[in-house]
Amino acid sequence: MASLPAPSSTHQRSFTMPTQVASQRPVVVLLTCCVAAIGGFLFGFDSGVINGTVDGLQQAFQSQSVGTGFNVASMLLGCAVGAFFAGRLADRFGRRTLLLVSAVFFIISAWGSGIAGGSLEFVIYRVLGGLAVGAASVMSPAYISEIAPSHLRGRLATIQQVAIIGGLFFSFLNNYILANVAGSSTAPLWFGFEAWRCMFWMELIPAGIFLIALMFIPESPRFLVSAGRHDKAERVLRLVYDEAGTHKRLADIRASLSSRHQPRLSDLINPQTGKVLKLVWIGIGLAVFQQLVGINVVFYYGAVLWQAVGFSESDALMINVISGAVSIAACLVTIGLIDRIGRKPLLWGGSVGMTVTLALLVYAFSTADMVNGSLALSPGNGVLALIAANVYVFFFNVSWGPVMWVMLGEMFPNQVRGSGLAIAGLFQWVANFAITMTFPIMLASIGLTGAYGFYALCALISALFVARFVRETNGKELEEMAYE
Repeated sequence: MASLPAPSSTHQRSFTMPTQVASQRPVVVLLTCCVAAIGGFLFGFDSGVINGTVDGLQQAFQSQSVGTGFNVASMLLGCAVGAFFAGRLADRFGRRTLLLVSAVFFIISAWGSGIAGGSLEFVIYRVLGGLAVGAASVMSPAYISEIAPSHLRGRLATIQQVAIIGGLFFSFLNNYILANVAGSSTAPLWFGFEAWRCMFWMELIPAGIFLIALMFIPESPRFLVSAGRHDKAERVLRLVYDEAGTHKRLADIRASLSSRHQPRLSDLINPQTGKVLKLVWIGIGLAVFQQLVGINVVFYYGAVLWQAVGFSESDALMINVISGAVSIAACLVTIGLIDRIGRKPLLWGGSVGMTVTLALLVYAFSTADMVNGSLALSPGNGVLALIAANVYVFFFNVSWGPVMWVMLGEMFPNQVRGSGLAIAGLFQWVANFAITMTFPIMLASIGLTGAYGFYALCALISALFVARFVRETNGKELEEMAYE
């Protein structure tokens, strides 16, 4: 079994290239990508754990709909900042270095969110966690794309989404188990602390593993070339390619990077027209539409949503677990398809599927009756809503969930990848914040029917966007990505 080379004790750890046979290279690449994808697991866990803590936050901090929305969405402000600056800082200090910093922030946030005694303190720790999530959200797929060979890149980059959904699934399972052991999310569990606080502390385990595992993976070869460390880049490339392939890839990377300066934000401006590159707008569109279809309402507010139509807290948390399992299954389907049929067909098919299933949810919610001050669906429409919601989750996670991150990690040329990811990541998290912050308000003002009607319309528009603007990247080397 191949193992990853151990780092030296220097600040920028170098790698001693082990003797590799051709059959071992895919194993080394896979293990390296899996370590980077732990950042995705923490991204998912940190995003999903809030789902089961909403009742606890409302009770502990005495917050109403707007306050609850901000407590839930506050992390996303940190995500936007983290995503933006991670792309730029990674161009200066390295992809792996930024992932190490994010691991430390995950640990601080997990502990602090659980121990917080007030809303302001809680928000501060969640914003720190958001910085980590934002950095991991752009650096993990970028790192994987820059390590993986082109014929495996789609599948290996999709591991990131499997990890994200795995994190969501285990956060939902964690919430369900702890709430049931305690009796409810607001009941005492460990050492007199409420179950919702313990839900946050469970994240300390994967965050610690992530920090340690990152010590044993190499830096991105494309960053090393941009930093002038060609010898180290060659040693890393030998983990992936044979002798001839290593020299060719090294030459291609050097040719794709500007010899005049290090990558910088101004590279996103076309020097001939003075306008932002079209490719950047496409990346922004992909990032924003992924959020406008409303998927994170299901992830962040799933328990609230299902309780709003008559399910108990326990049943609502179990539905979240089921949705998480469906999401993992969908991502596994994507792994089998993405390098065969390409990125664009998956995105377009996902948009169409989400449009239909969201429309069915709108219909089901429109038939709900008010019973004892809360909504209630008829048995038939309750089943329809449950099935439509899970099919919607399936369509998202077989398409926009993984494919958007795959495309953002590979669609930008080497010279602008960090900057392009910074901008797209910023817009992705700002859109995420807007959708998350507004859902409780929409729920109180226009109800589930109006909210999901908006998400269905956005899903329809996303299908038109993909058909008109998105270009296929399947099978291309990163050095072949063209400026537009």
